[in-house]
Formats: sequence, structure tokens, C-alpha cells
Amino acid sequence: MRRVVCPGSFDPVTNGHIDIISRASTLFDEVIVAVGVNQSKARLFTADERLSMLAEVCDGYDNVRIDSFDGLLTDFCRDRGARAIVKGLRAVSDFDYELQMAQMNSSLAAVETVFVPTSPEYSFLASSLVKEVATFGGDVSRLVPPLVLKRLTERLSGRGGAGRPGETG
Repeated sequence: MRRVVCPGSFDPVTNGHIDIISRASTLFDEVIVAVGVNQSKARLFTADERLSMLAEVCDGYDNVRIDSFDGLLTDFCRDRGARAIVKGLRAVSDFDYELQMAQMNSSLAAVETVFVPTSPEYSFLASSLVKEVATFGGDVSRLVPPLVLKRLTERLSGRGGAGRPGETG
């Protein structure tokens, strides 16, 4: 079985993430979407909330499962029997960083990294940008799944966000 891990923080999950997960699901027998849990990093959504959102938006993919990890990604891959990591690349700047990570990971464990170029319509998309735009009331409704938009709107309204992320301002 060709099992692969698709890691990330997914805070929040975007349509760009879903694009990479969907495409990986056609290339591999099983895709484990792995939410990185790093207690030292401040996140908008808790690990459980991110896992829940991913489970809901990936529900239609029979060969995708959701999990979390804390620590080295290579340990997670080894423990799950995954021989590869899938990473989406938006731009050349992503490649520089991800290549170093791929080389480090392969030095730690027998795991390869497969780079998948992001679809052009998502080449600018990052969770951090979605959060920033949504915080100031910008329209992010085309950038995240509807379920995520709803939760993002609820979270930001509870934090005094400037507007509703699904509305233009």
C-alpha cells in the first residue's frame, strides 16, 4: 500500500489545502492528513477544532484520514508506515524552504518528499493571509470551505474581528 502523509497546521484549512489533499488522494492508496500540534505556537483554532474541520471537509475522500502529531514528522511517518510526505508548493520561495526540510527528513528516516505544485488559482493562498483578511472584514468566502468560513466568522466575532469574513467591507 502506498501511504503518504500530508502535514500542516491547517489553521484554518483552506481551499488550497483541499486541492493538494484531493490531488494526493488520486495518486496514493492512503493519505494521512497530519495536523501539527505545537503547544508553543499560538493558533486561532485548537488542534481538536482543526482536526474536526478537516474531518468534515475531507469526508468525501474514502482514502483520506485525519490524524495529529507532536514532535518529529519523520517519527509520525515511521509509526504510521508512510514512506512519503506530500507538500504543496506555491512559489519558488516555498521550494527553498521545503527542499531543506525534505533533505533533513530523509536524513532522519527512510521517507521521501513529493512536491505537488499548487493549482494557479490558489498560488497566493496561505492560512495566515486568510486570517488577516478575515480579521479586517475582507471577503474570504472563495478561499475556504463553507464550514470553515462559518467557524472562522464565529471565532473572529468572538475576538472582536472588524467584520464578517464572508462579507465585503
